[in-house]
Amino acid sequence: MASPLRLVLVLIFISITFSISKGDESSEDGDEYVRSACSVTRYQDICIRSLESYSNAAKYDSRKWAQAAVAVTLEEAKNVTHHLKKLKQKKSIRKKRQRIDISECIDCFEETVENIQDSLHELRKLNGKTFDVQMGDIQTWMSSALTYEDTCIDGFENRKGKQVKILHNKILRLSYITSNALALVSKLASAGDEINA
Repeated sequence: MASPLRLVLVLIFISITFSISKGDESSEDGDEYVRSACSVTRYQDICIRSLESYSNAAKYDSRKWAQAAVAVTLEEAKNVTHHLKKLKQKKSIRKKRQRIDISECIDCFEETVENIQDSLHELRKLNGKTFDVQMGDIQTWMSSALTYEDTCIDGFENRKGKQVKILHNKILRLSYITSNALALVSKLASAGDEINA
């Protein structure tokens, strides 16, 4: 007959094994959810990396994925805007043309942030009766945000230097994230009939 201590140890082992396998299963489910959501995006690797933490909350909910993607885009856009403002104050930026380009970029990014904020606000108050109009507005705002980002990148075309390269990479990454968010918003818009049913 097994001793009580041995029985307790066996039960603990079974409990730990079960919780580990359950954790692995939910992690696999999470991977499946984010991969499924990101399958409609152009930059799937970035989509998966930037949204994987939302997997178990969003699952297969198009609205939650669109909200998550727009919220992540907003955070990234704010970070780039902050970077631009810090860059403008640097003494190493001596050329007047560069300062003008950075100022124009800041203007673009303030518009970008505003458009993304409007999109997120609208996504949070979607209504069955006005769904199509709301989604049309959100798609317009997210498209505008992408255009402003591209305009900023164009301003630094053929420019060289470490700071320009860092800035270019930050804006390029943001444009990929914005493009992905727009794809998830468009997916939600096309799923409107199911959501409103």
